[in-house]
Amino acid sequence: MMILLALLCLVGTPLFAIIAASAMIGYQSEGIDLMALVIEILGLANMPFLSAIPLFTVSGYLLSESGAPKRLVRLTNAMLGWMPCGLAIVSLFACAFFTAFTGASGVTIIAIGAILYPALKTDGYSEKFSLGLITTSGSLGLLFAPSLPLILYGVIAEVSIDDLFKAGLLPGILMLLMLSFYCLWVGRHSSREIKPFNFDELINAFRESAWELPLPIIVLGGIYSGFFAVSEAAAITALYVICIEVLLLKEIKIADLPRLMRESMLLVGGILIVLAVSLASTNYMIDSGVPQQLFFTISSVISDQFTFLALLLLFLLILGAILDIFAAIVLVVPLLLPVANQYGIDEIHLGIIFLSAMQLGYLTPPVGLNLFIASYRFDKSIAAVYAATLPFFAILFISVILITYWPTLTLFLL
Repeated sequence: MMILLALLCLVGTPLFAIIAASAMIGYQSEGIDLMALVIEILGLANMPFLSAIPLFTVSGYLLSESGAPKRLVRLTNAMLGWMPCGLAIVSLFACAFFTAFTGASGVTIIAIGAILYPALKTDGYSEKFSLGLITTSGSLGLLFAPSLPLILYGVIAEVSIDDLFKAGLLPGILMLLMLSFYCLWVGRHSSREIKPFNFDELINAFRESAWELPLPIIVLGGIYSGFFAVSEAAAITALYVICIEVLLLKEIKIADLPRLMRESMLLVGGILIVLAVSLASTNYMIDSGVPQQLFFTISSVISDQFTFLALLLLFLLILGAILDIFAAIVLVVPLLLPVANQYGIDEIHLGIIFLSAMQLGYLTPPVGLNLFIASYRFDKSIAAVYAATLPFFAILFISVILITYWPTLTLFLL
């Protein structure tokens, strides 16, 4: 059966069909009526907080189609552009913010990279540095609320999504700070002219972004303070973005709304159908004792938490390079969670380890997704993208190791 399913993967069979087939075969082998599979799939409707996924997704798509990316770049440049390597640091923070709302690093590379990449080169940064920075920055926001992978992990692992949002804050900031220090180190002997701080430009940038600025304050403040539930924050975000971008600023025409919503729901539909069939597959594996068997196999080789975490990181890097993060969450987390619990690893901490390592997988040769998106978007050879991202990859890898072996960083705010 496993060989057959692997062959189906190789010929391009949709992931949901493979997961559903494995669940059906498993149920049939146990003599369970296949109607139980349908009941498990329909159980998805009993998760009301799943409404956050389509609402946050459509908000991100609307923001990417509006003038918000340009206003965000202008504002962060006015705030930080006067620093040595200011534009590089602007790129890091702007991309992280945008990825947090879109949940897709590829969208960030295409939408914001188109603005920042030529700006970096014009400002005197080398082409290699600019390419590596933009390619890396595309995935930096996955640990910040309201990131879709964080929400999906919470659904699969059955842990508090609010706690995950809090847990991802400090690790995400650590990644940003480490890359910011690297940018400062690269530019320490630079001959580029440092632009003086311009208070008038800052005021103008604030005025231009006046309608988008309350968005992170309202959403993140509401979530972190406990005033909003995740689904409520998603509804407020979607309503606010539509009112601002469509009705007030009129940067998106009402006639374009159905097209943008349809495009965003293609991503959501893919996530939800995989999630639905994975619920059935996961319950079958749990009933069959697959996690316990997996733990016994691993524990016969690995006896301590330190070694387990090291092998886990290696596994997740490989997984992130060959599998989409949403598919990886629904396929691997149900198996990994019980095993990690046996080694005394907190489920919230495991989620941040999982997502930070998978985030790094976007940059892992030979098939890291961001590498190919950047190669296509900026018309560079894949080898050139590999070489450009290596220093950034090394720094992020160190940060992932720190996140893995320093659980206090993740759990401090809980």
